[in-house]
Amino acid sequence: MASLSFLSSYLILLSASFGVLAKGQLDPCFYDKVCPQALPTIKSIVEDAIKQEARMGASLLRLHFHDCFVNGCDGSILLDDTPTFTGEKNAAPNINSVRGFEVIDRIKSAVDSVCGGYVVSCADIVAVAARDSVVALGGPSYKVQLGRRDARTASQAAANNSIPAPTFDFARLLSNFESHGLSMQDLVLLSGAHTLGFARCTTFRGRLYNESCTLDSSLATSLKSICPLQTGVGDNNLSPLDGTPAKFDTVYYDWLLQRKGLLHSDQQLYKGDGSGSDGLVKYYSQNAGAFWEDFGSAMLRMGALSPLTGSNGEIRMNCRTVN
Repeated sequence: MASLSFLSSYLILLSASFGVLAKGQLDPCFYDKVCPQALPTIKSIVEDAIKQEARMGASLLRLHFHDCFVNGCDGSILLDDTPTFTGEKNAAPNINSVRGFEVIDRIKSAVDSVCGGYVVSCADIVAVAARDSVVALGGPSYKVQLGRRDARTASQAAANNSIPAPTFDFARLLSNFESHGLSMQDLVLLSGAHTLGFARCTTFRGRLYNESCTLDSSLATSLKSICPLQTGVGDNNLSPLDGTPAKFDTVYYDWLLQRKGLLHSDQQLYKGDGSGSDGLVKYYSQNAGAFWEDFGSAMLRMGALSPLTGSNGEIRMNCRTVN
């Protein structure tokens, strides 16, 4: 009887939510009527996860980025591989790198419980969890557009080709962002998410040992103690992306001005010759308020990349598998 009651609630809520989704538009108030406890529940679990491990905030933010840059913000990154299905988790930019899936599972279970059915999509959970992570670590809040549906497919090839690599130079970074309909300003702003979290030795070894002219010497010395030259040794050792990896601030941009960008792609945003995005990096380094406001706007632009709405996709019962 309990399962029948749950199913009946689900069908009623699904009917109510589909009426909005059929319009094909996202809405920050989408769950206000169909499940007002959805967003507070997500926020509570994100905050708890970050209390247990501050690094998780950066991981959840990155999960949203890696989802949206591969065929849109559709939750495809969450799908597990099966004998007959190859997802995105083992793509080169994601394997041994993207994390936070267990937190998304916890959120999905809790949200389904408070909503009385399968109402909130996994794609929306990822988007909201990213925002709540930023806020929990001292950053700005912004109204997440909601009403996405979940993909029934994923593409490892697209993940390999669509997510910008830490080895990209400025021209390639900009081209990648423009291919997603994003601007140079979006590139600088979304890269500013590297104010949070850590990177693995394998992602910055090349810069550390081959770019001494653009890397602060004192930082290089400290990095060599955790990231040996030999490939395969210490590959997963971590270094913070800026000096305050658990605080959302503008130190990331300050570090770029000081030639302390950890990744090659980071330092490419500021070369010190007035070219490319040098001016934007300087501006956000000196104007935290502008970064706060503009970062939220950039996240909304990224979050609007090719969402599934209407009859497209589904609301997954389990974020790791299609229904």
